[in-house]
Amino acid sequence: MDKSRTSVTSTPISSVSTRRIRRRSFRQSTRSHFGVASRLGLTPGQTTHRFNTSRKAPKPQNITEKVSPEHLALLVKTEWHLCYVTPLYRFRHTQLKSYARQLSAFIAAEKQQGLGVEVGGLQDTFKVSMSVLQGLAETNDDPETVLIQVQSRPAFARQDEPLKTVWSGWLSCINGNPEYLHSLPKDFTCLPLFGSRGLEGLSSLVKSWLRSTFDCFFGPLDINQTTLRWLAALWTNCHMESNIQHLKMQWTLPAAPPLHVAYTVNSGDALALWRSVRKSRGADEEACIEIEEVTSFMEGLTSHFYRHFGVDLSAGDLNQVSTALGSAKVKGRMKISSSRYLISTLSLLTECAFLKIPI
Repeated sequence: MDKSRTSVTSTPISSVSTRRIRRRSFRQSTRSHFGVASRLGLTPGQTTHRFNTSRKAPKPQNITEKVSPEHLALLVKTEWHLCYVTPLYRFRHTQLKSYARQLSAFIAAEKQQGLGVEVGGLQDTFKVSMSVLQGLAETNDDPETVLIQVQSRPAFARQDEPLKTVWSGWLSCINGNPEYLHSLPKDFTCLPLFGSRGLEGLSSLVKSWLRSTFDCFFGPLDINQTTLRWLAALWTNCHMESNIQHLKMQWTLPAAPPLHVAYTVNSGDALALWRSVRKSRGADEEACIEIEEVTSFMEGLTSHFYRHFGVDLSAGDLNQVSTALGSAKVKGRMKISSSRYLISTLSLLTECAFLKIPI
Protein backbone atom coordinates (compact mmCIF):
# COMPACT_ATOMS: atom_id res chain seq x y z
CA MET A 1 0.00 0.00 0.00
CA ASP A 2 1.29 3.47 -0.85
CA LYS A 3 2.53 5.56 2.01
CA SER A 4 0.50 8.53 0.81
CA ARG A 5 -3.03 8.50 -0.46
CA THR A 6 -5.11 11.50 -1.52
CA SER A 7 -8.87 11.55 -1.78
CA VAL A 8 -10.82 14.38 -3.39
CA THR A 9 -14.36 13.14 -2.98
CA SER A 10 -17.91 14.21 -2.41
CA THR A 11 -18.92 14.02 1.22
CA PRO A 12 -22.53 13.14 1.85
CA ILE A 13 -24.84 14.89 4.24
CA SER A 14 -24.66 12.42 7.31
CA SER A 15 21.95 40.83 28.96
CA VAL A 16 24.66 41.15 28.36
CA SER A 17 23.67 43.44 31.18
CA THR A 18 24.21 42.18 34.72
CA ARG A 19 21.66 39.60 35.72
CA ARG A 20 19.39 40.75 38.49
CA ILE A 21 19.05 38.30 41.35
CA ARG A 22 15.40 38.00 42.14
CA ARG A 23 14.13 37.28 45.58
CA ARG A 24 11.51 34.95 44.29
CA SER A 25 10.91 32.97 41.14
CA PHE A 26 7.65 32.82 39.26
CA ARG A 27 6.74 29.48 40.78
CA GLN A 28 7.56 30.62 44.31
CA SER A 29 5.63 33.86 44.02
CA THR A 30 2.66 32.12 42.41
CA ARG A 31 2.48 29.58 45.24
CA SER A 32 2.79 32.40 47.78
CA HIS A 33 0.07 34.38 46.06
CA PHE A 34 -2.29 31.42 45.97
CA GLY A 35 -1.65 30.91 49.68
CA VAL A 36 -2.80 34.45 50.34
CA ALA A 37 -5.74 34.02 47.99
CA SER A 38 -6.87 30.91 49.83
CA ARG A 39 -7.01 32.81 53.10
CA LEU A 40 -9.26 35.33 51.35
CA GLY A 41 -11.69 32.61 50.38
CA LEU A 42 -10.27 31.91 46.90
CA THR A 43 -8.70 28.63 45.90
CA PRO A 44 -6.24 27.64 43.19
CA GLY A 45 -8.98 25.51 41.66
CA GLN A 46 -10.70 28.67 40.48
CA THR A 47 -7.86 29.37 38.10
CA THR A 48 -7.52 25.85 36.72
CA HIS A 49 -7.45 25.95 32.93
CA ARG A 50 -9.92 23.79 31.04
CA PHE A 51 -10.36 23.52 27.29
CA ASN A 52 -13.74 24.98 26.38
CA THR A 53 -16.30 22.46 25.17
CA SER A 54 -18.45 25.25 23.71
CA ARG A 55 -17.40 28.37 21.84
CA LYS A 56 -18.91 31.04 19.65
CA ALA A 57 -18.72 30.56 15.91
CA PRO A 58 -16.00 32.79 14.46
CA LYS A 59 -17.24 35.91 12.74
CA PRO A 60 -15.27 37.84 10.12
CA GLN A 61 -13.81 41.08 11.43
CA ASN A 62 -12.39 43.99 9.50
CA ILE A 63 -9.48 44.73 11.82
CA THR A 64 -7.69 46.99 9.35
CA GLU A 65 -9.25 49.92 11.23
CA LYS A 66 -7.51 48.80 14.45
CA VAL A 67 -4.29 47.15 13.25
CA SER A 68 -1.90 48.82 10.84
CA PRO A 69 -1.57 47.20 7.38
CA GLU A 70 2.19 46.90 7.97
CA HIS A 71 1.66 44.80 11.10
CA LEU A 72 -1.07 42.72 9.48
CA ALA A 73 1.26 41.93 6.59
CA LEU A 74 3.77 40.59 9.11
CA LEU A 75 1.24 38.36 10.86
CA VAL A 76 -0.78 36.78 8.07
CA LYS A 77 0.24 34.36 5.32
CA THR A 78 3.31 33.33 7.30
CA GLU A 79 3.90 30.08 9.15
CA TRP A 80 4.72 30.66 12.82
CA HIS A 81 6.36 28.27 15.26
CA LEU A 82 4.37 28.43 18.49
CA CYS A 83 5.47 28.20 22.12
CA TYR A 84 3.81 28.91 25.43
CA VAL A 85 5.36 31.32 27.93
CA THR A 86 4.86 31.65 31.66
CA PRO A 87 4.18 35.18 32.99
CA LEU A 88 6.97 37.71 32.66
CA TYR A 89 8.38 39.17 35.88
CA ARG A 90 8.68 42.98 35.95
CA PHE A 91 8.08 43.34 32.23
CA ARG A 92 6.98 46.85 31.21
CA HIS A 93 5.53 47.82 27.85
CA THR A 94 6.99 51.31 28.40
CA GLN A 95 10.59 49.95 28.42
CA LEU A 96 10.62 48.28 25.00
CA LYS A 97 13.35 50.51 23.54
CA SER A 98 15.65 49.67 26.45
CA TYR A 99 14.86 45.97 26.10
CA ALA A 100 15.66 46.13 22.38
CA ARG A 101 19.13 47.63 23.06
CA GLN A 102 19.86 44.96 25.67
CA LEU A 103 18.74 42.16 23.38
CA SER A 104 20.81 43.57 20.50
CA ALA A 105 23.92 43.51 22.69
CA PHE A 106 23.12 40.02 23.94
CA ILE A 107 22.77 38.58 20.44
CA ALA A 108 25.93 40.33 19.24
CA ALA A 109 27.90 38.99 22.22
CA GLU A 110 26.66 35.44 21.68
CA LYS A 111 27.57 35.65 18.00
CA GLN A 112 31.02 36.89 19.04
CA GLN A 113 31.54 33.63 20.98
CA GLY A 114 30.73 35.12 24.34
CA LEU A 115 32.96 38.21 24.18
CA GLY A 116 31.61 41.09 26.23
CA VAL A 117 29.71 43.71 24.26
CA GLU A 118 28.63 47.05 25.63
CA VAL A 119 24.92 47.78 25.47
CA GLY A 120 24.47 50.07 22.49
CA GLY A 121 27.55 48.77 20.68
CA LEU A 122 27.83 46.70 17.50
CA GLN A 123 24.48 47.98 16.31
CA ASP A 124 25.80 47.66 12.76
CA THR A 125 25.84 43.87 13.18
CA PHE A 126 22.52 43.18 14.84
CA LYS A 127 19.66 45.54 15.49
CA VAL A 128 16.58 44.60 17.48
CA SER A 129 13.32 46.50 17.46
CA MET A 130 10.53 45.88 19.94
CA SER A 131 7.16 47.57 19.59
CA VAL A 132 3.56 47.34 20.72
CA LEU A 133 1.29 45.77 18.14
CA GLN A 134 -1.81 47.88 18.73
CA GLY A 135 -5.34 46.73 18.02
CA LEU A 136 -5.31 43.01 18.84
CA ALA A 137 -6.35 43.18 22.50
CA GLU A 138 -9.99 42.13 22.81
CA THR A 139 -10.66 42.81 26.50
CA ASN A 140 -9.41 45.29 29.07
CA ASP A 141 -7.52 42.44 30.76
CA ASP A 142 -5.50 41.56 27.65
CA PRO A 143 -1.97 43.02 27.66
CA GLU A 144 -1.02 44.51 24.32
CA THR A 145 0.82 42.24 21.89
CA VAL A 146 4.58 42.83 21.62
CA LEU A 147 6.39 42.50 18.29
CA ILE A 148 10.12 41.67 18.19
CA GLN A 149 12.25 41.89 15.05
CA VAL A 150 15.93 41.15 14.57
CA GLN A 151 17.73 42.75 11.65
CA SER A 152 21.21 41.97 10.38
CA ARG A 153 23.58 42.88 7.58
CA PRO A 154 25.15 39.99 5.64
CA ALA A 155 28.82 39.34 6.43
CA PHE A 156 30.16 40.62 3.11
CA ALA A 157 27.57 43.33 2.50
CA ARG A 158 28.57 46.96 2.01
CA GLN A 159 28.11 49.28 4.97
CA ASP A 160 25.55 51.33 3.07
CA GLU A 161 23.33 48.30 2.41
CA PRO A 162 20.18 48.28 4.53
CA LEU A 163 19.70 45.77 7.32
CA LYS A 164 17.47 42.81 6.54
CA THR A 165 14.96 41.24 8.92
CA VAL A 166 16.27 37.77 9.72
CA TRP A 167 13.95 36.89 12.60
CA SER A 168 10.50 37.96 13.80
CA GLY A 169 8.45 37.03 16.84
CA TRP A 170 5.59 38.19 19.00
CA LEU A 171 4.16 37.72 22.49
CA SER A 172 0.39 37.88 22.73
CA CYS A 173 -2.69 37.33 24.88
CA ILE A 174 -6.04 37.49 23.09
CA ASN A 175 -9.19 36.88 25.15
CA GLY A 176 -7.06 35.60 28.01
CA ASN A 177 -8.46 33.67 30.96
CA PRO A 178 -9.72 36.53 33.20
CA GLU A 179 -9.58 34.51 36.43
CA TYR A 180 -5.96 33.60 35.85
CA LEU A 181 -4.99 37.13 34.80
CA HIS A 182 -6.62 38.61 37.90
CA SER A 183 -4.92 36.04 40.14
CA LEU A 184 -1.39 37.09 39.15
CA PRO A 185 0.72 39.30 41.43
CA LYS A 186 1.04 42.84 40.09
CA ASP A 187 4.68 42.38 39.04
CA PHE A 188 3.76 39.77 36.41
CA THR A 189 2.57 40.35 32.85
CA CYS A 190 0.94 37.41 31.10
CA LEU A 191 1.65 37.09 27.37
CA PRO A 192 1.35 33.29 27.08
CA LEU A 193 1.41 32.88 23.30
CA PHE A 194 4.77 33.19 21.53
CA GLY A 195 5.16 32.94 17.76
CA SER A 196 8.45 33.01 15.89
CA ARG A 197 9.85 32.64 12.41
CA GLY A 198 13.39 32.78 11.14
CA LEU A 199 16.71 31.22 12.11
CA GLU A 200 16.36 28.65 14.89
CA GLY A 201 19.60 29.89 16.48
CA LEU A 202 18.13 33.38 16.86
CA SER A 203 14.94 31.92 18.32
CA SER A 204 17.03 30.20 20.98
CA LEU A 205 18.92 33.41 21.75
CA VAL A 206 15.78 35.53 22.02
CA LYS A 207 14.11 33.00 24.31
CA SER A 208 17.28 32.71 26.41
CA TRP A 209 17.38 36.48 26.91
CA LEU A 210 13.70 36.65 27.77
CA ARG A 211 14.09 33.80 30.27
CA SER A 212 17.03 35.41 32.09
CA THR A 213 15.60 38.94 32.00
CA PHE A 214 12.00 38.23 32.97
CA ASP A 215 12.30 34.96 34.89
CA CYS A 216 9.93 33.12 32.55
CA PHE A 217 9.84 29.66 30.98
CA PHE A 218 9.18 28.60 27.39
CA GLY A 219 7.70 25.31 26.29
CA PRO A 220 6.52 23.81 22.98
CA LEU A 221 2.91 24.49 22.08
CA ASP A 222 1.85 21.42 20.14
CA ILE A 223 -1.52 21.75 18.45
CA ASN A 224 -3.20 18.60 19.68
CA GLN A 225 -5.88 16.42 18.13
CA THR A 226 -8.73 18.25 19.84
CA THR A 227 -7.57 21.66 18.62
CA LEU A 228 -7.08 20.42 15.06
CA ARG A 229 -10.63 19.02 15.06
CA TRP A 230 -11.96 22.32 16.37
CA LEU A 231 -10.15 24.20 13.62
CA ALA A 232 -11.55 21.89 10.93
CA ALA A 233 -15.09 22.55 12.17
CA LEU A 234 -14.66 26.28 12.81
CA TRP A 235 -13.09 26.94 9.42
CA THR A 236 -15.79 24.89 7.69
CA ASN A 237 -18.41 26.97 9.49
CA CYS A 238 -16.71 30.09 8.07
CA HIS A 239 -17.47 28.92 4.51
CA MET A 240 -20.93 30.48 4.81
CA GLU A 241 -19.25 33.91 4.83
CA SER A 242 -15.75 33.31 3.42
CA ASN A 243 -14.80 30.75 0.79
CA ILE A 244 -12.48 28.20 2.40
CA GLN A 245 -11.88 26.58 -1.06
CA HIS A 246 -11.15 23.16 0.43
CA LEU A 247 -10.70 21.24 3.65
CA LYS A 248 -7.43 19.33 3.69
CA MET A 249 -6.42 16.91 6.43
CA GLN A 250 -3.34 14.77 6.89
CA TRP A 251 -3.41 11.64 9.02
CA THR A 252 -0.81 9.15 10.19
CA LEU A 253 -1.96 5.57 10.72
CA PRO A 254 -0.14 2.93 12.79
CA ALA A 255 1.51 0.61 10.31
CA ALA A 256 4.99 -0.61 9.44
CA PRO A 257 6.10 1.74 7.98
CA PRO A 258 3.54 4.38 9.12
CA LEU A 259 0.83 5.13 6.58
CA HIS A 260 0.38 8.81 5.71
CA VAL A 261 -3.01 9.78 4.27
CA ALA A 262 -3.92 13.12 2.69
CA TYR A 263 -7.69 13.66 2.67
CA THR A 264 -9.15 16.60 0.71
CA VAL A 265 -12.85 17.45 0.89
CA ASN A 266 -14.68 19.87 -1.38
CA SER A 267 -15.71 22.94 0.64
CA GLY A 268 -19.36 22.66 -0.39
CA ASP A 269 -19.54 19.01 0.66
CA ALA A 270 -17.83 19.77 3.97
CA LEU A 271 -20.32 22.57 4.64
CA ALA A 272 -23.27 20.32 3.77
CA LEU A 273 -22.07 17.75 6.28
CA TRP A 274 -21.49 20.46 8.88
CA ARG A 275 -24.99 21.86 8.42
CA SER A 276 -26.48 18.40 8.85
CA VAL A 277 -24.71 18.16 12.20
CA ARG A 278 -26.11 21.52 13.34
CA LYS A 279 -29.54 21.53 11.70
CA SER A 280 -31.38 20.53 14.88
CA ARG A 281 -30.11 23.50 16.91
CA GLY A 282 -32.44 26.35 17.78
CA ALA A 283 -32.00 29.87 16.47
CA ASP A 284 -30.93 31.17 19.88
CA GLU A 285 -28.11 28.60 19.97
CA GLU A 286 -26.94 29.13 16.41
CA ALA A 287 -23.95 31.23 17.42
CA CYS A 288 -22.51 28.53 19.71
CA ILE A 289 -20.65 25.42 18.60
CA GLU A 290 -20.45 22.43 20.92
CA ILE A 291 -17.74 19.77 21.12
CA GLU A 292 -20.36 17.11 20.35
CA GLU A 293 -20.98 18.76 16.99
CA VAL A 294 -17.26 18.82 16.24
CA THR A 295 -17.05 15.12 17.10
CA SER A 296 -20.02 14.26 14.90
CA PHE A 297 -18.53 16.25 12.03
CA MET A 298 -15.21 14.41 12.20
CA GLU A 299 -16.98 11.05 12.54
CA GLY A 300 -18.91 11.84 9.36
CA LEU A 301 -15.70 12.62 7.48
CA THR A 302 -13.85 9.52 8.66
CA SER A 303 -16.86 7.26 8.04
CA HIS A 304 -17.10 8.52 4.47
CA PHE A 305 -13.41 7.79 3.89
CA TYR A 306 -13.79 4.29 5.32
CA ARG A 307 -16.72 3.49 3.04
CA HIS A 308 -14.72 4.44 -0.03
CA PHE A 309 -11.23 3.17 0.83
CA GLY A 310 -11.64 0.73 3.71
CA VAL A 311 -9.17 2.72 5.82
CA ASP A 312 -10.21 3.71 9.35
CA LEU A 313 -8.74 7.17 9.93
CA SER A 314 -10.04 7.23 13.49
CA ALA A 315 -7.42 4.59 14.35
CA GLY A 316 -4.66 7.09 13.52
CA ASP A 317 -3.63 10.62 14.38
CA LEU A 318 -4.71 13.85 12.70
CA ASN A 319 -1.51 15.81 11.99
CA GLN A 320 -2.57 18.78 9.91
CA VAL A 321 -5.64 20.77 8.89
CA SER A 322 -5.65 23.46 6.22
CA THR A 323 -8.10 25.64 4.29
CA ALA A 324 -7.79 28.93 2.43
CA LEU A 325 -8.15 30.61 5.85
CA GLY A 326 -5.04 29.00 7.31
CA SER A 327 -3.23 25.83 8.28
CA ALA A 328 -2.24 24.17 11.53
CA LYS A 329 0.22 21.35 12.19
CA VAL A 330 0.48 19.17 15.26
CA LYS A 331 4.12 20.22 15.86
CA GLY A 332 3.07 23.76 16.75
CA ARG A 333 3.16 25.28 13.27
CA MET A 334 0.40 27.74 12.43
CA LYS A 335 -0.37 29.93 9.44
CA ILE A 336 -3.24 32.43 9.40
CA SER A 337 -4.07 33.33 5.82
CA SER A 338 -7.01 35.69 6.41
CA SER A 339 -6.89 38.75 8.65
CA ARG A 340 -10.70 38.57 8.91
CA TYR A 341 -10.36 35.57 11.23
CA LEU A 342 -7.08 36.55 12.90
CA ILE A 343 -8.65 37.40 16.27
CA SER A 344 -10.74 34.23 16.55
CA THR A 345 -7.76 32.02 15.65
CA LEU A 346 -5.40 33.79 18.07
CA SER A 347 -8.05 33.49 20.79
CA LEU A 348 -8.11 29.71 20.35
CA LEU A 349 -4.31 29.53 20.37
CA THR A 350 -4.16 31.72 23.49
CA GLU A 351 -6.50 29.26 25.19
CA CYS A 352 -4.17 26.42 24.20
CA ALA A 353 -1.20 28.32 25.65
CA PHE A 354 -3.00 28.89 28.96
CA LEU A 355 -3.63 25.16 29.20
CA LYS A 356 0.13 24.51 29.11
CA ILE A 357 1.07 27.03 31.82
CA PRO A 358 1.74 25.19 35.10
CA ILE A 359 -0.53 26.34 37.92
